[in-house]
Amino acid sequence: MNFFKRIFLFLATNIAIILVITAIIFVLERYFGFHISSNVSNGYGGLFVFSLIFGFVGSFISLAISRWMAKRAYNIEPMSESRLMDYDPKAQLVYTTVAQIAKQNSITMPEVGVYESADPNAFATGPSKNRSLVAVSTGLLSSMTAAEIEGVIAHEMSHILNGDMVTMTLLQGVLNTFVIFFARIIGSIIDKTVFKNEEGNGWGYFLTVMVLEIVLGILASLVLMAFSRYREYRADEGSSRLVGKDKMILALKRLQYIVTNKEIVDDGKLATFKIHSEKGFLHLFMSHPSLENRIKNLENNYQL
Repeated sequence: MNFFKRIFLFLATNIAIILVITAIIFVLERYFGFHISSNVSNGYGGLFVFSLIFGFVGSFISLAISRWMAKRAYNIEPMSESRLMDYDPKAQLVYTTVAQIAKQNSITMPEVGVYESADPNAFATGPSKNRSLVAVSTGLLSSMTAAEIEGVIAHEMSHILNGDMVTMTLLQGVLNTFVIFFARIIGSIIDKTVFKNEEGNGWGYFLTVMVLEIVLGILASLVLMAFSRYREYRADEGSSRLVGKDKMILALKRLQYIVTNKEIVDDGKLATFKIHSEKGFLHLFMSHPSLENRIKNLENNYQL
């Protein structure tokens, strides 16, 4: 059932993105005199505006509704402070840790929720520091001690305090824009020089653009993943400042122990503490550093 719900939410989001993009292009052309085009026929300016719209609109809509989407995709019911004593002691710890860190850093209290999943996982999302959500799985609560849970929650709060969701969205938008823009420029040049099409965009143009968007998209993902790995190191260090380095290290070692003992398998569901065993160039496509490298970073390189 959750699978179909996520498919529906994905489709609904993409329909909303298409409608918003169509409306923006209509307004810009009708009322502001822009000539927006998906190719270079109307000049580079029109193509750049087209690329900018398609590059950023989807990313920002996804960010704007990320908290709403997460609650529905994972059936998360935000915890209530007035009913705090009704929750499991570890769930209470999650809430009080979030509340304490939010108060110390003068941000609006994020929504806090626990969702059903055997995978030990946690994530933070939301369009801004003051409109955020911190969620943890029941698997994480059952497999970790209180100190380890504090380390995890402080890690997620560090993502919020660092503004990582917005930064990742901006970077994604910039990369999307340049992929769309340069794929079409290069496609137009190849269409004219290689396929000798001087009358407009022929099949060579569309084929070239399709291939270039894949190739440039892969190169762009390397940049995005490199920054994602960097922000994970920063969030680990932020957790160390907020609740102590030992707690973050204990949490990472706990996950390492769980995987080593095959209590869970890395099947792509561990969105926050993503565990990777790939060697060589494949690690360049990973959003999270290995647990081993994260532990080493805190033990050897990070000083409070």
